[in-house]
Amino acid sequence: MSKRMVEQFMEMVRIDSESGNEQKMMEYLLKAIPECGGEAELDAYGNLVARFPEKGCTGCEPILLSCHADTVQPGKGIEPVLEDGVIRSKGDTILGADDKGGIAEVLEAMRVSVVRPPIEFAVSRQEEVGLLGVKNLDFSKLTAKRGFLLDNDTLETIVTGGPSYFAIDVDITGRGAHAGMEPEKGINAILAAAMAITKLRLGRLDAATTANVGVIEGGLIRNGVPEHAKFLAECRSADHAKGEELVQEMVGIIKREVEGVGARVKIEVNNLCKAVHIPDDSPTVLIAQEAYKSMGITSVPVTITGFTDASIYNNQGIEMAVVGMGAQLEHSVNECIAVADMEKGLQALVEMLRMCTTWKW
Repeated sequence: MSKRMVEQFMEMVRIDSESGNEQKMMEYLLKAIPECGGEAELDAYGNLVARFPEKGCTGCEPILLSCHADTVQPGKGIEPVLEDGVIRSKGDTILGADDKGGIAEVLEAMRVSVVRPPIEFAVSRQEEVGLLGVKNLDFSKLTAKRGFLLDNDTLETIVTGGPSYFAIDVDITGRGAHAGMEPEKGINAILAAAMAITKLRLGRLDAATTANVGVIEGGLIRNGVPEHAKFLAECRSADHAKGEELVQEMVGIIKREVEGVGARVKIEVNNLCKAVHIPDDSPTVLIAQEAYKSMGITSVPVTITGFTDASIYNNQGIEMAVVGMGAQLEHSVNECIAVADMEKGLQALVEMLRMCTTWKW
């Protein structure tokens, strides 16, 4: 069982699918899903929606399973290596277990499950760059009211909530000048950016709130006072109102500091998702906990300051618990996944689906 799943996983990670370039991966799934007993189609945005018939039961409510097809960079030319029961890339790329590990486990569960409700399977595009795929998902193709998102790393936690996420793009215009001959005639855009950044509260601000500056660019030549600079910031909070307050604080500081040195600033704020939390005693959470317990694993519900497609599903009224698929060190060239953890993820998913056929909703 694991050999087939592992081989398919390694086949999938060899397919380039960095965010925005998932077409080949979707084409692969359009062929693979019928081989697992389902049917699949793409919506207008290029997300995949598949359906699998129920097994061993009748009249059960459909359950939604979901993963994302895209990977972060560097994700081109991935070559997986299996050694001592652990799959890694050869070292110069990410592996793509986030989230192709989840996809592999879903496909294998469709092959081996004996008792399951009708399954709807949604695979989104562009999750890693702002949940763009699920935001544009054709929800008219879904009927399930609850389900499981396979995009958590560990099986010891079940993600029940995610933050409001705000992207803050800052574009600064100063005045160019010769850095040696007449620097006093210039307004240094990089200095303006630095003045603003150093005044921002960054890092973990409390248990549910973070802020960061992740990119800064500016200048063209060493001996010129730079006219332009830009930086990309973000903030997140499990409390939407607190997130909005933090955005206002950051925007106010940036304007004050940039304009204080005579430069001009353009700030664009985009609220990419809104904080949501499902109760710890939601059916999907309880089912996942019971499935893990049957395997000797104690799993606890947690709220994270990362975001997943579940934020959008839950805000759309589809109760989604985020469950583990076993990846480690995601978003790095050290990313890996143990075959044993994939097997546990598969076993847990099969048990969750079995339990869904008898649960009193």
